[in-house]
Amino acid sequence: MNLSLDNKIALITGGGRDVGREIALTLAAEGVKVAINYRTSAAAAETVVAEITAAGGSARAWKADIGNEADTAAMVEDIVATFGGIDILVNNAGVAERVGFLETTEAQWRRHIDVGLIGTVNTSKAALPHMVKAGRGGRIVSLGGDSSRVGEANLSMAAAARAGTIALIKSLAKEFGRYDITCNAVTLGMIQSGHSDPAWLAENLPKMVKNYPLKRIGKPGDVAPLIALLASDAASWITGQTISINGGFAMI
Repeated sequence: MNLSLDNKIALITGGGRDVGREIALTLAAEGVKVAINYRTSAAAAETVVAEITAAGGSARAWKADIGNEADTAAMVEDIVATFGGIDILVNNAGVAERVGFLETTEAQWRRHIDVGLIGTVNTSKAALPHMVKAGRGGRIVSLGGDSSRVGEANLSMAAAARAGTIALIKSLAKEFGRYDITCNAVTLGMIQSGHSDPAWLAENLPKMVKNYPLKRIGKPGDVAPLIALLASDAASWITGQTISINGGFAMI
């Protein structure tokens, strides 16, 4: 499908691994110039950059802590100087620790909120002025777990942080719609990733898939096509929405 994304410029946070990596590769294949943000996974980010450039695309990795406003702003300014603007922001970076609520600590809560909510505030605050000034519209897509919509035991921190992001995205959709900037949230069911504990997954996967009508957990490739669609003009009348990719885990 040709989504007419040639020469658009995208920033993908946490773009070096798993879902972020797949989004980066998918957008690059559509002709997007891709800025891949990472905080600690330098080797993974550079590997994705190498894959994209080897295929004839344009990409570069940027290190920044999106929980830090100044660090994020400096990264976005450098991306704009390097690529000539920013059209698409994909807020993919996040934290999701499985911990019983009574065992959670303040430090854990702050880490989840700093990355999951404040990180989206910082990237959006840095990118939106450039989208508005350029006058060619823009796309913001923020990803999170489906727990942010329906709640889930032992995921209270991630659920609360990302639920705040959903409210933020809806508010930005209303405030910046007049500039042809769309803002949407995408929530995910269980996705197979390199972050998963193999022993925990082997023990729990048979029980987990019983909760999925499609009888499998998701893959990064199940997510990326929708992100590419939302980043394109084909989705120009979709904004302020929360769209779930969850294999039927939750249907509300």
